[in-house]
Amino acid sequence: MTKQEKIAFINQALGAKYPSPKSELKHSTPFQLLVATILSAQSTDKQVNIITSELFKICPDAESMSRMELDQLKTIIRSINYFNNKAKNILEASRMIVDVHNGETPSTREELENLPGVGRKTANVVLSNAFHQPVMPVDTHVHRVSNRIGLVTTDKPRDTEDALVAVIPPELVIAFHHYLVLHGRYVCKARKPLCAECPITAACSYPDKTV
Repeated sequence: MTKQEKIAFINQALGAKYPSPKSELKHSTPFQLLVATILSAQSTDKQVNIITSELFKICPDAESMSRMELDQLKTIIRSINYFNNKAKNILEASRMIVDVHNGETPSTREELENLPGVGRKTANVVLSNAFHQPVMPVDTHVHRVSNRIGLVTTDKPRDTEDALVAVIPPELVIAFHHYLVLHGRYVCKARKPLCAECPITAACSYPDKTV
């Protein structure tokens, strides 16, 4: 298959498997998604959702979060990896959103990446999921799956992002990101991919298939 044929095949197959793909991080606003994404680094979405279910009851927006004491926030998120740095970044980002952006989470990459604790991937997650911009957040799942199936041949996440955006039609980028994440999380796993259960094996170039 050509790359465009692969994309069309994957879009149809994974679109049928995941008809309404969305982030598994629970959130109601762009700000809540931003906080959840900061927390998700080196942690699972399940862990984050447990923490944010409590955190967002207390501080649902940047204004309320900016007034929280650092020690209080650390106590709430202490079960997550790197909670000290994450707590500090969340508070500083919240205060900057209040002071610089009038309490509204910014919707441009430059403004998001100027916030403490926000790198390119986090910014892309917010831009894609909260503001519906055709960008490609690349996590370990996206990087692994897109290389395995032969959509890209890359070593670095940034190269993967650029290569995917170059071949995937803009109107498919947002959904395609979720397809790759979900497929990598539940089927095309890192150590032991479940190739026998894979609906896109016909489009996959991975030489070490388990079937």
